[in-house]
Amino acid sequence: MTNPPVAGPASLKSPAWEQYRARLDAYANAQVNYDFSRQTEYTSATGWQLDDYETDLPAEAPGPPKAAGSFAAAQDVLRRYAFPPPDLITGYFDPSAPLEKRVMILRAHFLVFNFYFGVRVSKVIDEAAHATPNGHPERVWGYGYRTLDGHFERGQIDFTVHKNITSGAVQFRIHAVSQHGQIRNPFYWVGFKLFGRILQRRFARESLRRMKELVAAELAGEPMPKTLPAPVR
Repeated sequence: MTNPPVAGPASLKSPAWEQYRARLDAYANAQVNYDFSRQTEYTSATGWQLDDYETDLPAEAPGPPKAAGSFAAAQDVLRRYAFPPPDLITGYFDPSAPLEKRVMILRAHFLVFNFYFGVRVSKVIDEAAHATPNGHPERVWGYGYRTLDGHFERGQIDFTVHKNITSGAVQFRIHAVSQHGQIRNPFYWVGFKLFGRILQRRFARESLRRMKELVAAELAGEPMPKTLPAPVR
């Protein structure tokens, strides 16, 4: 009698992002869904939403970021795109791709619906001593991504972690420029018209809260959620 097949250990299961490989490949050459060459012209007066959010993270000693401090922990959370609230937004990407070339599939969940959108990293921000109005330079690291064709929104959002080199204060900041995209389905259009702004603000608020929680957990030596990919550095 032959033995029945034995399931392999959970660690041998394919990473979650691989089920979206076809979608990621489809977005590899997709176009950004707005004219980003005119982004500096986009203001509330021209029909765009400009949003800024920030939260304090555990401070460090003055000077450059510490190897095991909150700045480095926040960098790790950012690289993994671990900070969005998973009941609202989950990002899937190939962790072997360089950050500056990353394409992500965002699975957005609302009520009983799941929507899938593509975004592409447009820039990586890496400044050793960013000048500030108060004269205290900041170490800044992060990235921004732009929306691709088919997204319900159009625009760019930047996520950055800042350390005041003089005081040691550390912050996580979100800056977004956005506008409603083209939504062909009238049912979805009405839903996004009614709830889109509420969901934008919820995404930002909960991302700030989750970043604080994940940084605190990493500083305490607790493991990151295992479902999140570990990108190359």
